[in-house]
Amino acid sequence: MNCADLAGIFRIIQSIPSPKAEPFKLWLAQVGKERIDEIKDPELAVARAKAIYERKGYPRDWVDKRMRGIAVRNTLTDEWKKRGVKERSEFAILTDEIYKGTFDLTAKEYKGLKSLDHDDNLRDHMEDLELILTMLGEATTTGLTRTRDSHEFPTLRNDAKEGGEVSGKARLDIEKRMGRKVTNHRNFLPSRK
Repeated sequence: MNCADLAGIFRIIQSIPSPKAEPFKLWLAQVGKERIDEIKDPELAVARAKAIYERKGYPRDWVDKRMRGIAVRNTLTDEWKKRGVKERSEFAILTDEIYKGTFDLTAKEYKGLKSLDHDDNLRDHMEDLELILTMLGEATTTGLTRTRDSHEFPTLRNDAKEGGEVSGKARLDIEKRMGRKVTNHRNFLPSRK
């Protein structure tokens, strides 16, 4: 691991002329074939993602919300790309604006609240209302951006702030009516590791 990344390690495995390496080579060939099949038919990738979540122990209704959330997120990021966002850091800032408006936390602060590692996917540890409010903030941001025909980072940042504020108001109303916080320290799957 000190000398090669994951792709490099796979290349090393491919070059080993040993029968012991053969199962790994077969596995790599199978994974490669599956990915090519998914390029031909993207629905296969969606089905694979659902199956992975279910194997991890997520309930089907949560998986459906998560998959819908992925679609909402992709719609938003595609819109941002078309409108001038190019840098990874800009996507992160825009996302943080939505999170701050929705949950009063940046993504980093939210991960800290849930005791997640840097490379953990925050949304994979959100409960239903957290996922739904995230989708609301992102869908609202997409709607504002399209309605206003916003372009370039500063204007898109304003849309993201407002989109987050809309879902933040919904969160506060939900919390008031339920008598408890939506944002919490719990991981959806406590036994994730």
